[in-house]
Amino acid sequence: MQTGLSLGTLCAMTRPEAIQQIRDAAKTIALQMMKIHPALPHLQDRETMADSLKALHEMTVNLEIVKKKIGRLDRQDDSTLL
Repeated sequence: MQTGLSLGTLCAMTRPEAIQQIRDAAKTIALQMMKIHPALPHLQDRETMADSLKALHEMTVNLEIVKKKIGRLDRQDDSTLL
């Protein structure tokens, strides 16, 4: 099912604004994820803790991929200004 919306019509935002919004969201996500780790042992379930730690690690890796891509895009934009 297509809605007929393109990425450009979702909202009017410049690339630098989008980069900053993504950076801010990534920081918030990372800070919230850091709150999960210390709580896991209190669940008193080794399997849940192990699976959760694995999932948190995967989420961290994927978040870092997003941050690296955004950083490259930002540096690419900066280099065109020179």
